[in-house]
Formats: sequence, structure tokens, C-alpha cells
Amino acid sequence: MAEIICIIGNKGGTGKTTLSHLLCHGLTLLGRRAACVMTDEDREPLSPAGRNYLIADARSPIARDKMVAKLRELSSWIGVLDGGANRTDTDIALYQMSDVVLLPFRDSPEDMRTVIRDLDLLPKAWALPSQWSRNKRQQEAAQEMIDAFPLDFRQRVLPPVYALASTKALLAHTLPDELPGPLNNAARQFARRVLGLFEDEPEEVLDALTQVRDTAEAEAEAAS
Repeated sequence: MAEIICIIGNKGGTGKTTLSHLLCHGLTLLGRRAACVMTDEDREPLSPAGRNYLIADARSPIARDKMVAKLRELSSWIGVLDGGANRTDTDIALYQMSDVVLLPFRDSPEDMRTVIRDLDLLPKAWALPSQWSRNKRQQEAAQEMIDAFPLDFRQRVLPPVYALASTKALLAHTLPDELPGPLNNAARQFARRVLGLFEDEPEEVLDALTQVRDTAEAEAEAAS
């Protein structure tokens, strides 16, 4: 059976679609078969040309349910459900059909408040800092807001996905012939982290997240 991952959340502008394509791209670079499933009625599907992963248009509930059912029949595939904003009922439906649930949020008070509500509503979901700055001062300010989360929510915050201008290339209608190395590296790293959420034991995941956070903080401090 395929594994299903959804990237959802009520707040718009958190990078759900970018992260969905980044994840699918990274999975294929790791040798996995992936499908990016669009569920947002307000977006248009991208061209599959040049992509090593499947693009699926599932913008209606019927099409979405059929696509997930079909993916579940496929061995070794991973389906990534790209969510939309301000759709609590749809988010709950996607949550219920997924093995891993990611809630991206940016370093703003509004995003933080929204992700706390979503974490409370969706108890098996992980919060994912998205488009995170590498600037040390901005990271410290953002971390102070995360440290104000209730303890059980803080334990469900993943290491950040840092802002990378080249991720915009993944949202081009047709991919360029060659993607930059830093983008490929970021995609692989993100895919490995997400795979670890359902391929490792929970205790191992938390230990690994602590190590990743420590490494990321050290790298950011060295770069500042």
C-alpha cells in the first residue's frame, strides 16, 4: 500500500504547494515513486512535463477520494496531498486519510496562533516551520514565539525548511531542463526527514529532530 502524506492548515501563504512539490521532487531523487495530488479548487494543475513525479488533479472531493483509494492500491508509492487555506472540513478529511500530516507555518504571530489551533484540532499532525530565515536574530525571535507554545505542541514542531529562492522553479508550469544543486539538496533533506516520520520509531524521530535542530542552529550561527 502507498503511504499518504498531507500538507494542510487553515493559514494561507505558508508554502503548502511549494512544500508539496519540494517533497515529491526530493522523494524521487531518493528513488521513491511519488504523486503530488492537488486538492485546492482555487489553483490550476501544473504540467507534468520534466517532472519525475506524478501530478494528479483531485480538486473535487470525489476525485480526491478516488485518487487516494487508487494510490493505496499501489505498492511503494507515496502520495502527497497538497491542501488549501481556510478549509477546516477538508483539512479534517485529508487528515483522516493520511499517515503523516504536516502543518507549515511561517515566523509570524498570526501563523503561530493558527498552527496552535490546528495542532489542537489535529492531534497526530506535525508543525513545520516553513520558509524560515537563516538570519540568527530572526531565528531567535521566531524561536521565542515557538517556546511560548504549550509543551506538548512544542514537541511536535519539526526542524525548519529554510527559505530558498530557487524553490519557485518547482511551481513553474513546466520545469526547466535542469534544477540548481542547492534546490536538489534541500529537496533530498526534506524528503529524508519526512520519511523518518513513518519509517522510524517515535522515540527515534524525536532524538533525530533534536540532533537536526542542534546542527541547524550551529550552522546558522556560523553563517551569521
